[in-house]
Amino acid sequence: MGFAIAAYLILAISGGAMFWLRTTRPSRPDWLRPFHYVMGAILSALVLLLLIIGIVGTLGHFGSLGHSNHLYAGLAVVDLVFVSAWSAVQINPQRPWAKPLHIGVNGILLIVFIWVSVTGWEVVQKYLPGG
Repeated sequence: MGFAIAAYLILAISGGAMFWLRTTRPSRPDWLRPFHYVMGAILSALVLLLLIIGIVGTLGHFGSLGHSNHLYAGLAVVDLVFVSAWSAVQINPQRPWAKPLHIGVNGILLIVFIWVSVTGWEVVQKYLPGG
């Protein structure tokens, strides 16, 4: 989870840098946009990996899903990450709605990352001895 949050923060910084450079300079570094895309792909892969680990681990330990709000928080993160990725590849001058959607979804994703972290901590407590 820490790597996913780190990837999210790197994406926030690189996305903010793209916005700032676009508004203050005539051009931005050629590597910045591809870097942002690669980090987005890494975040997407990490979120899928965490989903698989969570489902397999929960089924293996409890035998079923839905023992806490962490499932719903995790599914919300997965959904938002993939809406964000989809909206990112839609961004171009012919689709002016895509960039605000991408930015808005990522703002909501911050809140949901906090929710999934809090509920994840509750789940971790169940796995610890005496939990």
